Amino acid sequence: MRERELLSGKTVCCDTKPILRKLDGTIPDYAILSHRWLPDEVDYRETIKLTRMENQGEIRGRAGYQKIVKSCQQAKIDGLEWLWVDTCCIDKRNSSELSEAINSMFRWYENSKKCYAYLHDVDVFPTSPDMERFAGSEGWPEWFSRCWTLPELIAPRDLQFFNANWQPIGDKGTLASMLEKITRVPHDVLQYGLSSYGPSIAQVISWAANRRAERIEDRAYSLMGLLGVNMPMMYGEGKDAFLRLQKAFIGNSNDQTIFAW
Repeated sequence: MRERELLSGKTVCCDTKPILRKLDGTIPDYAILSHRWLPDEVDYRETIKLTRMENQGEIRGRAGYQKIVKSCQQAKIDGLEWLWVDTCCIDKRNSSELSEAINSMFRWYENSKKCYAYLHDVDVFPTSPDMERFAGSEGWPEWFSRCWTLPELIAPRDLQFFNANWQPIGDKGTLASMLEKITRVPHDVLQYGLSSYGPSIAQVISWAANRRAERIEDRAYSLMGLLGVNMPMMYGEGKDAFLRLQKAFIGNSNDQTIFAW
């Protein structure tokens, strides 16, 4: 997303849509957002309406729009001109684009210069579970309960956490021990990545065991990057998505621990 046009409210012509279209080859440094999706997000279609000066008042009034703006502002502070946000940078009506994005998601987060993890429901980074406040997510902020935020936690090299008011509350490096306590992802994986630790596939899948997604298929699709596999998206297949994930992985690996799941 081109933050200058979004922040200024200027019209963006059709050949310069505010979307990162290519993430292969020579690409600029970019920031990327990790967040818990909420009901009032701004999608690709609505972002295009903004560039055409359509329906601006209603869209700009949403918390989802403000989240994008705040991300843009942080990217600008960090000296980055480009920002990628999943809600508005993928045209989900286009099945091939959606499939490409999901298959590329881990790599996009891994290649980001900065990743901003927005915790919409906290003021400070939690140090102990609060079952009264976060009863639906095992006592921790909702961000830690979602399937897609697991690869978004592991993949980026530089992940910074922000609270509800977009104030920085820590980064993955300094919070690695607490993050291990919350997520069960080992400290070394958080610090140095999957390749440095070499966990079994059963261990990787166990990190996602209690996480949730709006679509049951996403419980499998969100693991593809962590398992190093690619496969086409078939929303509507339900639990068969995990069976396809197992088959795709078995074709590329001798790690038999996957049968534990």
